[in-house]
Amino acid sequence: MASKTAENHEFYRQLVQRFYSQANSRHRRFPLIRNLQYGVALYPLPDRGETYFEAIEASARRNVRKAQRLGYSFKRIDFNEHRAEIGAIHRSAPVRQGPMPDHMLVGEVKPIADPVSLTAFHDYFYVGVFAQNELRGYGACMVAGELFAITDIYGHAAYQADGVVPLLLVEIVGYARTQYPQARYCMYDKYFGASETLRRFKKKFLFLPYKVDWRLE
Repeated sequence: MASKTAENHEFYRQLVQRFYSQANSRHRRFPLIRNLQYGVALYPLPDRGETYFEAIEASARRNVRKAQRLGYSFKRIDFNEHRAEIGAIHRSAPVRQGPMPDHMLVGEVKPIADPVSLTAFHDYFYVGVFAQNELRGYGACMVAGELFAITDIYGHAAYQADGVVPLLLVEIVGYARTQYPQARYCMYDKYFGASETLRRFKKKFLFLPYKVDWRLE
């Protein structure tokens, strides 16, 4: 739905064009295929957000319920208001699926100046989960027409056992369904190429590998 960016800030036209170019550029290791063509981790969005929670694996539901019992809450956040907490989340685990980049571990988190979207067709925003008025996990999400992409998701290492990231995922999918009615697919990066542990995690939450043909329209 790139044509819909005409109703929005120039930032969103550039965002969509950049994503489309990156998704369709040649894979660095396998030049015969595109970057986001095979093994894209997708979940086709259901009609109701509750359907997602009912469908994920039992162990995933237990993780989410644990976070809820511990009093965690979810909401959309202003990135700039939580930069110190976001920096603490980054520094809590210098190695995740690989070493964290140096710029995320040293110094202050830089402020952003992304314009607030004027429509539901395109957006880029941040959400978080809180306990005791403290941000303990956050995610970044991009909306581009039928695509709702989770571009970043981080939990504070000290609270991972609380179910911070599972709660984030479930709440994000519910938010996608209620706030962006045109969105049809939730994307969580790639399935193939991820570590075995991360693939297992994505499978628990129904983000399975798909072949994708991207349309700019």
